[in-house]
Amino acid sequence: MRIGTQSFYTQSMNGIGSQQQQLFRIQQQLAAGTKFLTPADDPVAAARALGVSDALAQSSQYATSRSRATLSLSKEEDALKSATDILQNVKTLVVQAGNGTLSDADRASLATAIQSNLDQLVNVANADDGNGQFLFAGYKSANPPFVAQAGGAIQYMGDQGQRLIQIDVSRQMAATDDGRSVFQSVQGSAGYVSSASAANTGSVVFGAVGVTDATAPLYGKDFSISFAGGNYTVTTHDTPPVVAATGPYTAGTPINFGGVQLSMSGTPADGDSFEVATARNAGTDIFAAMDSVVSALRQPLSGGGPAAQARLQNALSTANVKITNAHDNVLTVRSSVGSRMNEIDALDAAGGSRDLIDKAYLSDLQDLDPAAAISQFLQRQTSLQATQQTFARLHGIALFNYL
Repeated sequence: MRIGTQSFYTQSMNGIGSQQQQLFRIQQQLAAGTKFLTPADDPVAAARALGVSDALAQSSQYATSRSRATLSLSKEEDALKSATDILQNVKTLVVQAGNGTLSDADRASLATAIQSNLDQLVNVANADDGNGQFLFAGYKSANPPFVAQAGGAIQYMGDQGQRLIQIDVSRQMAATDDGRSVFQSVQGSAGYVSSASAANTGSVVFGAVGVTDATAPLYGKDFSISFAGGNYTVTTHDTPPVVAATGPYTAGTPINFGGVQLSMSGTPADGDSFEVATARNAGTDIFAAMDSVVSALRQPLSGGGPAAQARLQNALSTANVKITNAHDNVLTVRSSVGSRMNEIDALDAAGGSRDLIDKAYLSDLQDLDPAAAISQFLQRQTSLQATQQTFARLHGIALFNYL
C-alpha cells in the first residue's frame, strides 16, 4: 500500500502534537503537585477527595468551636474559683462571729468584712468573657445579670438559658452556666435548714438537724415548731397542716419529727416559732443569706439579754448552713466545668488523630509522586525530541538530493 506524502505529514504532526499535549499535562501536574487536574481525569478519586476535604473542613470548624468553648469555660472556671475562695472566707468569718467574747464593735468589723466579700461576689457573678458577654446571664448576655435594687437586695436579671456550641458531629456543649443555677440554687442532696422567727423573745438556740429515718412518711416536708405553755408543736406546711410531733419541751433533749431530729437549748417564750425547711424552700439566694448575716452582726447586743444572744446565734447558724450549701453548689458547677474542659481536650485529641488519617488518605488520592512524575516527564521529553528529529529528517528526503 502506498502512503502519500500528505498523509505521512499529517500523521506525523498529529503524533507530535499528542506527545506535546502529554508532556504539557505532566508539566501541569508537576506545577500543581496533584495527580488529576480536573475531576474528569479520575472521577472516582476526585469524588473521594472532595468528601475527605469536606470532612477536614468540618473538623476544622469543630476545632474552632472547641477553642471558643474552652475560652469561655476557662473564664467561667476562673470566676468560680474566685467565688469558691470568697465563700470559704465568708464561712470562716461567720464561724468567727459566733465567738461569745466579741464586742459589738468586733461584730461590726466582721459585718464590714462580710459586706466587702458580698460586693466581691456580686462582681464575680457579673464577670464577662472578655468580649462584652456576661458569663452568668444566660441568653441575656449583653447586660449584667445581677443588679442591686433600691432596698439593697441583689436581683437576677438574666434567664436560665445555656449557650450551646457544636463541638463535634453529634455533641453540643454548654459553654456557660446561668447565674441562678450557680448563685441561687442548691444541690438536691442539701439537707434541712433551720431558722428562727424574728419576733421570738425567748432564748432558745437550735442546733444542727440530724436525719433519723429518711423513709418516714413526712420526711422531705417543711415544718414549723411553735411553743406555748412549755410545750412544743411541730406541724407541716400542708393545707391543712399535719401535726408531726408534740410534747413538753426539755432543753437539750432532741425533738424528733418527720424522720429528723433537732436539738434545742435555752428557754422558749410563748409564741416563739422556728422553721425547719428543705434547703430548696429555705431560700437559696447566697446574696440574701450574706446580707442577712451582715444585718444580724450590725445589731448591738448590749442590753439585749439572752434573747438577743439567741437571735444572733440562730441567725449565724442559719447563714452558715445556707453559705455552706451555696459553696457546695458552686463547687459542683465548677466540677462540671472541669469535666467539660476535659471532654474538649479528649475531642481535640480524637479530632487531631482523625485529621491525620484523613490528610494521609487525601494525600494518597491526589498528591503527585514527584520522582515518578519527573521520570515520566523526562521519558516523554526524550520521546518527543526523537520524534521531532525523525520527522525533520524524513521530511527533508527528496529525489533531487540524489540527482
